[in-house]
Amino acid sequence: MAMTIHVDIVSAEGAIHSGLATMVFATAEMGEVGIAPRHTAFISRLRPGDVRVQKENGEQEHFYVSGGMIEVQPMAVTILADTAIRAQNLDEAAAMEAKRKAEDALAGHAAEFEYAKAQSELAEAIAQLRAIERLRKMKTS
Repeated sequence: MAMTIHVDIVSAEGAIHSGLATMVFATAEMGEVGIAPRHTAFISRLRPGDVRVQKENGEQEHFYVSGGMIEVQPMAVTILADTAIRAQNLDEAAAMEAKRKAEDALAGHAAEFEYAKAQSELAEAIAQLRAIERLRKMKTS
């Protein structure tokens, strides 16, 4: 039996996932991290992107987080996300539209606050599209 680590993914809307995993992959501030049981403890901000939870049977669950924090302990991973969605529930058309609107706003170079907001929205839309694409590739493999 493989060693496992307990994983909790929580957003402002509520708990999204709770269970055991053999590996967890997330897009942390320092880049993509892979977390196995008995990993060294750390805390980091999360960038918008996907979180993959590999179960004991080798199957992976995919989630999209818009940002937040990850806390790693030797036998537990807690992800506190601003927004968390199961990857299969992402709406590709809505993400494409959000990307288009953010690009239009950036092209207009409005006030600095609006520019920063548009940059943030663009990064989030691109991260959603990448998560959709990664899930699509995993299904065809």
